[in-house]
Amino acid sequence: MASEEPILATDLERYLPLLARGKVREIYTLDDSKLLFVATDRISAYDCIMKNGVPEKGSLLTKLSARWFEFLKSEIPALHTHFIELSIPATLRQSVPERLVHQLQDRSMQVRRLKVFPIEAIVRGYVTGSAWKEYTEKGTIHGLTVSGPGGRRLQESEKLENPIYTPSTKAEPGSKDENIHPDQAAKIVGQTYAEQIEKLSLEIYIKASTYALSRGIIIADTKFEFGLDDTSDQVVLVDEVLTPDSSRFWPADTYQAGRSQESLDKQYLRDWLTASNLKGQEGVEIPEDVILKTKSKYQEAYEQLFG
Repeated sequence: MASEEPILATDLERYLPLLARGKVREIYTLDDSKLLFVATDRISAYDCIMKNGVPEKGSLLTKLSARWFEFLKSEIPALHTHFIELSIPATLRQSVPERLVHQLQDRSMQVRRLKVFPIEAIVRGYVTGSAWKEYTEKGTIHGLTVSGPGGRRLQESEKLENPIYTPSTKAEPGSKDENIHPDQAAKIVGQTYAEQIEKLSLEIYIKASTYALSRGIIIADTKFEFGLDDTSDQVVLVDEVLTPDSSRFWPADTYQAGRSQESLDKQYLRDWLTASNLKGQEGVEIPEDVILKTKSKYQEAYEQLFG
């Protein structure tokens, strides 16, 4: 059995205003300029939240995001992020019961409060997932024409000649994100911001994927989100970053183009749902063996990247 019960929801509304509840995170208002991001152990797949969670997943995601924010800031000094610190505010710690302090430990992040752009900034270094599905049907990825060396067709999981920026819409709860062409993203957020988001997304991906590969992990693709600091008009990296929830991580030592890959992310859960004819169903109860396997993959990703 799992060593600890998963935390599927927090209980802070008596102490802080709840701003939003996402698929995984619960966001509380600290003051006019700061928020508290709390990552639960909920897990979603195919835009549906599962009935049970993965113990300690929230703390792993939070610690991994914090390490990436620190790494990226050192590698890209001009990058602005919403990350402030990995801690519970002292005033909150003093006012809530000890059980809530324990619940919040390692899964809470103080961040800047910003207006978030309504797109998801996806970068793909390899053709897989929904990109592979579109490519096999249309020969495009998010409407972009791509090909292998010499103009030949790409294989499944093949590395792209250069990473590509492939945004999607940011759907409301209960709806699904839609893959869009970069030109459509520019219409949503404006050309100037769209260009900045694309440039930053590719730069972050290149820095992160180079580091990850040195640690034996391929980042096949990943999703970023950005916000706007109204006071300075700066585009800011927000939300989680480069986690097994937002990325595809492949062990480099078993990689082989032309087939699906072993992974250190939630692809194992996606595959189980598909094989069980449960894809796209809300509130599925995951068997204990699938939970433990998923947890071990998240732990392995963290340890391999920053352990």
